Amino acid sequence: MMNLTKTIGSALTLASAFACLNGAGAQDRPNILFAFGDDMGRYQSIYDSIEGGNTPNSIIKTPNFDRIAREGAVFMNAHVTAPSCTPCRSSLLSGQYFWRTGRGAILQGAVWDDQIPSYPLILKDNGYHIGRTYKVWYPGTPANAPYGGPSENKYEGAGRDFCFFSQTILQYSTDEAIASERQRLFDEVVNNFEGFLSDREEGQPFCYWWGPWNTHRPWAEGSGSKLWNINPDDLIGKLPSGLPDEPEIREDFADYLGEVLAFDYALGLIIQKLEEIGELDNTVIVVSGDHGIPGFPRAKCNLYNFGTHVPLAVRYPSMIDSGRVVEDMVNLMDLAPTFLQLGEVDIPDVMTGKSLVPVMEAPGSGVIDPTRNYVVTGRERHVASARPGNLPYPQRAIIKVIDGKQYKYIRNFKPERWPVGHIGNSFPDLGDGPTKTWYLNNYCNPEYSYYMDLAFAKRPYEELYDLSADPWEVNNLAGQVEMTVIKDELSDQLETVLTETNDPRMAEGVSVFDRLPYTIAN
Repeated sequence: MMNLTKTIGSALTLASAFACLNGAGAQDRPNILFAFGDDMGRYQSIYDSIEGGNTPNSIIKTPNFDRIAREGAVFMNAHVTAPSCTPCRSSLLSGQYFWRTGRGAILQGAVWDDQIPSYPLILKDNGYHIGRTYKVWYPGTPANAPYGGPSENKYEGAGRDFCFFSQTILQYSTDEAIASERQRLFDEVVNNFEGFLSDREEGQPFCYWWGPWNTHRPWAEGSGSKLWNINPDDLIGKLPSGLPDEPEIREDFADYLGEVLAFDYALGLIIQKLEEIGELDNTVIVVSGDHGIPGFPRAKCNLYNFGTHVPLAVRYPSMIDSGRVVEDMVNLMDLAPTFLQLGEVDIPDVMTGKSLVPVMEAPGSGVIDPTRNYVVTGRERHVASARPGNLPYPQRAIIKVIDGKQYKYIRNFKPERWPVGHIGNSFPDLGDGPTKTWYLNNYCNPEYSYYMDLAFAKRPYEELYDLSADPWEVNNLAGQVEMTVIKDELSDQLETVLTETNDPRMAEGVSVFDRLPYTIAN
């Protein structure tokens, strides 16, 4: 068991890093494999098995994610700090709330602040071989990008076609050609990983980020059925209650689940490679996603669980007992200090995330650390053009366990603004695809006014949900007198966290998020 102290500063010097690498115990430090699906929500079969719910997860099997979970720990309450790619990744890399990452807190116009500590670079400075394949956040110009630019530490020599999985395969029509192309894409994943492994020194621990974006739109229509034999009608009665149970929406969801299966199959190939080289049990394997499903209302870009609740499973046999089901509330910014502690590196004080190592080391299931009874999430801006003047839609939320039940409180700081844009500009914060097309085609149909209001209507200043009774958050309790005590408790705690972590949204006057440099870059 490691006993590390959190100290001021970021990393050891390169000189001390080499001394550490060459000294006693250097090879005992574990490898770190982080498999991170872009737009990959919580749609792994083990969650349905544990919860016994009538969910979309029940119609697919994800054996490789499930294996990591069974041979380690699966986290039931993992959330992102922001349900949008760039702010989520800036938060994860820095181990901080997204609002502390400067222009990393937005999507379009983002620039990485190289003064902010980033866990991969800290590990690199302390002797780790680092690298990534596919999507790691590096906005702005190469000079402002993590790892010194888009090309450094990138391993894509075999290509990046896997990220266009269904579109690439379904260019072909014959079974033989489809099978051949499918195999080529899976071989690409393995060959890229092998290229990364070939560059490390003997005995050197590695930190590898595998980040495919095939679960990001677009994907090929009908691909779930054609490539994975998923029947969209198996989703009847299983979609989130805030979505219309219509054929076009079921097929769109089924196609997305097919991309989740592609991610899972490729993950299994990477695990197999670790087994072949004898490194499986010396590798901490962490699997997650950066937010919920794209292109569906109230999911990606929203603070409902449909947008912030993500999968998380961790395997490391020397530290984590098998078969654990952890109920603690976890934020993905916790991974940065976790990876640093596993790498025996001091954790910078600037990190607001909290290492998961104590939770990983502890035995048993359920609630491990009673202080982990809440998470805070937020949002500023996704698509710049969603509102006039490139204005954001500022939100913060807290999810907390009170008397054994989960509640969520959402603060919509600017309720006069449109949450996903407005009909005049086709709701830019809702990604394009068949589901959006269905909504636009039925926007004026009174039969679906309930769903249109859930998706697009302006929202009140405060929202409150009993997640135990209302998991899809369609019944706002904020105005009910009997809920005032709980609402006030959550509101007060949210404001405390935001103030203590220097959220610019809490400052008086016009927020920096509502003015330059947070408008789209020229």
